[in-house]
Amino acid sequence: MENIRNFCIIAHIDHGKSTLADRLLEFTNTVTKREMQAQVLDNMDLERERGITIKSHAIQMNYVYKGKTYVLNLIDTPGHVDFSYEVSRSIAACEGVLLLVDASQGIQAQTISNLYLALEHDLEIIPVLNKIDLPGAMPEEVKDQMVDLVGCSRESIIPASGKDGTGVDKVLEAIVERIPAPKGDKTAPLQALIFDSVYNSFRGIEVIFRVLNGTIKKGDKVKFVATDTVYHADEIGILKLEKEPRTVIEAGDVGYLISGIKSAKEVKVGDTITSFDNPTKEAIVGFEDVKPMVFAGVYPVETSDYEDLREAIEKLQLNDASLVWEPETSAALGFGFRCGFLGMLHMEIIQERLEREFDQTVITTVPSVSFHAFDNKGEMHVVNAPSEMLDPSKLDRIEEPFIKAQIITKSEYIGAIMTLCMEKRGVLRNQVYLTTDRVEMIFEMPLSEMVFDFFDKLKTISKGYASLDYELIGYRESNMVKLDILLNGDKVDALSAIVHRDKAYEWGKKLCEKLKELLPRQQFEIAIQAAIGAKIISRETVKALRKDVLAKCYGGDISRKRKLLEKQKKGKKRMRQVGNVEIPQEAFMAVLKID
Repeated sequence: MENIRNFCIIAHIDHGKSTLADRLLEFTNTVTKREMQAQVLDNMDLERERGITIKSHAIQMNYVYKGKTYVLNLIDTPGHVDFSYEVSRSIAACEGVLLLVDASQGIQAQTISNLYLALEHDLEIIPVLNKIDLPGAMPEEVKDQMVDLVGCSRESIIPASGKDGTGVDKVLEAIVERIPAPKGDKTAPLQALIFDSVYNSFRGIEVIFRVLNGTIKKGDKVKFVATDTVYHADEIGILKLEKEPRTVIEAGDVGYLISGIKSAKEVKVGDTITSFDNPTKEAIVGFEDVKPMVFAGVYPVETSDYEDLREAIEKLQLNDASLVWEPETSAALGFGFRCGFLGMLHMEIIQERLEREFDQTVITTVPSVSFHAFDNKGEMHVVNAPSEMLDPSKLDRIEEPFIKAQIITKSEYIGAIMTLCMEKRGVLRNQVYLTTDRVEMIFEMPLSEMVFDFFDKLKTISKGYASLDYELIGYRESNMVKLDILLNGDKVDALSAIVHRDKAYEWGKKLCEKLKELLPRQQFEIAIQAAIGAKIISRETVKALRKDVLAKCYGGDISRKRKLLEKQKKGKKRMRQVGNVEIPQEAFMAVLKID
């Protein structure tokens, strides 16, 4: 065990985690020249296209130092705040972290929140100054910031470049010398923490775990504590670029387990694996529960795909434990699911992954939060979607969730951030200078104002330097109303929203204008109206379209006509008949782009 090191790489978005991981793998000859490519650990197409890491990836490297061979388990983590749950899980499986800071950008928001995550787990922190080869690098200034933040000495900061490989050998030496070997007892009863899992359509669910105490052998009978299920360890092994089967995995190591588990419900991330014959007395304390910020309905385009979509979401949840969901129905869209996401990017990625990995075409409704509605008798009803809202005549009051938001930013952006928070009905509670140009601001604001585009706007006005952390502080009474959208007099429940009365008129007007642009013209006139209860507050009209019989495809090959027909067929599939007006998918998302 003295020769094992478990560590992960944490940093703000785009500070070069995946690139440095590539260099480490190259340097230790874990990946051959032929297998090497940029972002070698990001194996999802989506990650490569966007250039971001979405999933944490574990990989094992062997490194020879002073004549001894060390086993290094590296976990590369995402940087975006929407995937911070991935980071917290990776940190729970490690003894040390590489804290990367970009020499041209300095310390940014996510650097700080990820650092605090690592400090909570008492991990050894190795500060690395990355991208020192860039023309805009400011190594000395950034080193000062790092000393202030981490409280380390200047000498302990390793200058490196993930691009040209400078300092990679120093990083590896530091991992071996500074990160403590895992503590654990090989002879104790088996105790292993599940920190990830993947669905494999041929072999069932692959569980990725870290052994804290004891050993696990091939063929052992193992028990999952939280779900109380028993399996045989058909195959165990370590994670190189491909999986490598082993006969034994001992305390301190990271490995995978395949035991033909078919049902996604039986594996919970954060669960403890123990031996069936000699079980451990106590389960490992898992991770804190995930707090979804944004709720949205996800519906299949064809109602018959409902069961397939349920399976797809279950399998996706294995791979992304921060996804929360429950079934729901809608008058306009039929059967679907109410899903909780960590943020707007998370929601977008889940939708993409459902389409790519599981071939599910879905319609996503407007995101919202859950409210508490009290009727005249004083009974409380939880309202998760606008369609569940009580009738105005029976409604006494509505309470909405409030959060305490902690924003860390550079002092030059204070004014802009205050304006943004005030617009979102926020109240400033505290303001503290952490250093001469870094400020921590505490706001209390409604969660409903935050779920739409607050984070994106915050990033824009602070040039990406502001970080946001928040916690729920309870429900407070607010003057909320349900805003309905009517198309030719029919309510479309998927477009309704619960908004503050002061903003309802403006919201309704903008939404009607947006829908006018997005709804295709029909053979008949369409009236788009926004209403609060029975009172119409805004109206737009989509003029009727006269049928154009001349727009035929003339001349040319039949394949041209066929291509157009196929294209049309795809578009039709995305649309939904609501009453007699076809609503394209873009219209359901119109609310997001209102500003």
